Amino acid sequence: MKQTVLRLLKYVGQYKKLIAFSVVSALISVVCTLYAPLIIGGTIDKMVASKAGAGQYIGRSLLLLSCVYMCGSLFLWLLNYLTNRISYFTVNNLRKAMFDKLSALPLSFYDKNARGDIASRFVNDVDTVSDGLLQGFMTLLQGIFTIIGSIAFMLSLSPAMTLIVALSAPASFFAARFITTRSQKLFRSQAKYLGAINGYAEEMIEGQKIVKSFRYESTAKQKFSEINSKLYDAGVKSQFISSLSNPSTRVVNNIAYAVVGVCGSIATIHNMLTAGDISSFLIYAVVFSKPFNDITNVLTQMQAAAASAQRVFELLDMSPETPDGSAAETVKSCSGHVEFDDVSFSYTPGRKLIEHFTLDIKPGSSIAIVGRTGAGKTTLVNLLMRFYDVDGGRILVDGADIRSLKRDSLRAQFGMVLQDTWLFNGSIRDNIAYAKPDASMDEITAAAKEADADGFIRRLENGYDTKITADGDSISEGQKQLLTIARVMLANPPMLILDEATSSIDAYTEMKIQRAFDRLTAGRTSFMIAHRLSTVRNADLIIVMDKGHIVESGSHTELLGKGGYYAKLYSSQFSHAD
Repeated sequence: MKQTVLRLLKYVGQYKKLIAFSVVSALISVVCTLYAPLIIGGTIDKMVASKAGAGQYIGRSLLLLSCVYMCGSLFLWLLNYLTNRISYFTVNNLRKAMFDKLSALPLSFYDKNARGDIASRFVNDVDTVSDGLLQGFMTLLQGIFTIIGSIAFMLSLSPAMTLIVALSAPASFFAARFITTRSQKLFRSQAKYLGAINGYAEEMIEGQKIVKSFRYESTAKQKFSEINSKLYDAGVKSQFISSLSNPSTRVVNNIAYAVVGVCGSIATIHNMLTAGDISSFLIYAVVFSKPFNDITNVLTQMQAAAASAQRVFELLDMSPETPDGSAAETVKSCSGHVEFDDVSFSYTPGRKLIEHFTLDIKPGSSIAIVGRTGAGKTTLVNLLMRFYDVDGGRILVDGADIRSLKRDSLRAQFGMVLQDTWLFNGSIRDNIAYAKPDASMDEITAAAKEADADGFIRRLENGYDTKITADGDSISEGQKQLLTIARVMLANPPMLILDEATSSIDAYTEMKIQRAFDRLTAGRTSFMIAHRLSTVRNADLIIVMDKGHIVESGSHTELLGKGGYYAKLYSSQFSHAD
């Protein structure tokens, strides 16, 4: 936890000017607060000593106190403003660093972590850090100056009674520390369960149609209740235990205040202190204890912030995608010649998936990859795009090992249309132009026409300027897929990857899309992953995979003639369709 706090302070330390102004504001605010008791004490002494009316002293003191308090309030407001800026600038940098990290993390991170938990770190945990910084920074800054200043003023009045007040400070500190060390683990658990409940809620909300269709509501509620109960237990226990620190320190401070009152009264009776002195001293005793009460009061937020910061830094410390080597080359042009040379790969060590896979794909070839689920079809695409690196062997593009190429330039050579469509909040025009932001309207329209999307787009109320959401709820699944196809057609890459690209499209639309694909793939190397074998009949080469190995290869006609694995898959689909 200490390392987490130090790292957080490094982020805060970037704003040295704001911190300097905050220190000056806190100092002036505290000086004004500490000067007021002297005015009050002096006024009391003058009133006691003077036989004249007290009105002249009270009026003058009220005027002076008003000026002092107004000045203190002004600089307190300035301190609050500055600490807000420091806090928000800090979390802004944290979010930027997290977003940069999310962009640099390998695909395996997203395969293993729930999106809701990632979003919780990005939003909830950073907000908690912001609240803790805002409260903690201002309270600590004021507290330090108040404690030092109070001791200085009290020493000038009575060193003996100052010692009594000062001895209460360690007692308050140890009481608070005893409690906080026991609540810190609970705050970490609370942050963990908050991420878990966010992840589970997002999954259930996103898949609500499936939940209802499989009558999973009661089970979903039960699982949610289990996670929610754990969050509740951790939250209640952490809040209860941490809330004990403020009353504990107040008890210690009140005891010290009572002792000071008694001792001050005795000192006043023996003419060791004036009435004004004891009045001022009692105010300073309260002022001295206030920072301890304030710090323990915000300790809950500070602990929650520390626990959340730990989750944020865990994400920032994760190993990014292996960076490109200093000698990595940029792909300037590509003919589309791809070779798999004795490639082996597995997602989990000890569980083999692809072993000694070898394939030579000539430029401009149309390659279909078919097989049962889990055969390794999509894995080949992940390896081609370097979402994962091979465990053994090589993948060559135009004779160059892809590990010697810069990832960005390698991935720019491929256009991907996946089974799961991805759109973002914006206009249809912006969604199509995602891979080519500077595309003209004529280019966007031409790509949409090739994908057979122009017709339905123009029927929408605002045409290409129609706003859609990330979920694309306002259009059908097939129409969403047409937009992603148009996006790739606009990018016009030298190689294509079509992973179940027509799975969400009806048979009639599929025929038109297939013709568009034929135009798009002409002269380009293309990889088509398909379960519906009717979509791969025209491929130059069909590769049949099973358990990471090529079990058959050839054209559609050749494979049917062999009567082997492919023929059985093909006949099972069409006999089932009948």
